[in-house]
Amino acid sequence: MLRIAVVGATGAVGRECLALLDGGIVPVEQVVPVGSARSLGRDLGGELGLSLPMAELVTLDGLDPRGLDIAVFSAGAEISAREAERLASAGVLVVDNSSAFRMRADVPLAVPQVNPGVLDDRPASNLVSNPNCSTIQLVRALKPLHELAGLEDVVVATYQAASGGGVRGLRELAEESRAILDDPRAEGAPGGRFGQPLAFNLVPEIGLPDDTGLTHEERKLVREPRKILGLPDLRVSATAVRVPVFDCHSEAVHVRLREPVTAGSVGAALAATPGIRAYGRSQSPAYPMPRTVFARPEDRALVHVGRIRVEPEDDRAVALWVVADNLWVGAALNALQIVELALKNGWLG
Repeated sequence: MLRIAVVGATGAVGRECLALLDGGIVPVEQVVPVGSARSLGRDLGGELGLSLPMAELVTLDGLDPRGLDIAVFSAGAEISAREAERLASAGVLVVDNSSAFRMRADVPLAVPQVNPGVLDDRPASNLVSNPNCSTIQLVRALKPLHELAGLEDVVVATYQAASGGGVRGLRELAEESRAILDDPRAEGAPGGRFGQPLAFNLVPEIGLPDDTGLTHEERKLVREPRKILGLPDLRVSATAVRVPVFDCHSEAVHVRLREPVTAGSVGAALAATPGIRAYGRSQSPAYPMPRTVFARPEDRALVHVGRIRVEPEDDRAVALWVVADNLWVGAALNALQIVELALKNGWLG
C-alpha cells in the first residue's frame, strides 16, 4: 500500500490522477492532495465524489516527505524545477508531468507501453519524467511501425484540445464560445490562456517560439520521441496547433519507413499492439474523433489510430490519424502506469 502525494491536485491533470487512484490503479494507503494556499480547506474527495483515503489538502511548504512513497507532480515546470528535487532528495520517488527534467540523462522519460526497460531499476535521482501529452500518443503509435519496418522520418501536425491549458483553458473556451453564440460579432481579445481567442478559431502557436521559429511545444515533439524510442538521429518535424475542442488531442502523422509496407500490414501491426484501437474503413465510425474517444472511460485509456494509408507512389510512406485523451493517456494515466510498473519492479512497498 502506497502513500502518494498529488501535487497540483486541484488542476485538470491532478483531478484525473485522483479519479484514477480512486478506481484502484495502484494500492493506496493514503493520498495527500497538494495545492496552492488559496485551495486550503477544500474537500476534493467530496467535490469529486471519491472514496479514496485522503489527507487534508496541504501546500508544498506544508508537505512532510516523511512516510511518503511517491509524489506525482502536475503543477508546471517552474514548480517542479523548484520543489521536486527537494522531495526526491528526501527519498520520495517523483513522477513529474512537466518538462523540467525530461531531457536529463539521469532521469528516465518513460512510456510504459513503449520503453518499459528504462524503469527496470530505480533511478538514483529518484526522478522519472512523464513525456509531453502529444508525445505519448505519438510514440505509442510509432513503436509498432518502427518494429514493422523501421522509422526513417516523422512529420506530425497536432490538433490540441483546450484541456491542455488546464481548468483555466477549459473555462475560457466555454465562456468565449457562449459569448460568440450570443453575439456573432463578438471577436474576443488576444491574451488569456492561449494567447489568442480560441473559440471558433485555430491558434497555430503553442508556447514561445525560439530563434528558429519552433515553439516550445514543437521542440518537445522533436526531441522527446528520440529519447523514448532510443533513436537519437530520428528526423521529426512538428507543427502544434491549438483547436477549439474541449478534450482529446488529435494528430495527423506522416511517417517514412525503411522497408515497404501495405495499409493492411500497418493496420495489423497497430491492431495487435495492446492499448491501441485501430480503425478500418468498414467500421462505424471509420476513424477516431475527440468526442467519441472522450465518451467512454475504456476509450479514454486507449490510443486510437485511423485513416491508415500508404501512398500509392511510395510504399514506404504511411499516413495516420491518431487521437487520445491528453489528460489520461497524455498525462495522469501514463504517470500512474509508471507508478504501477515501479511497484511491479519492486521499487516500492
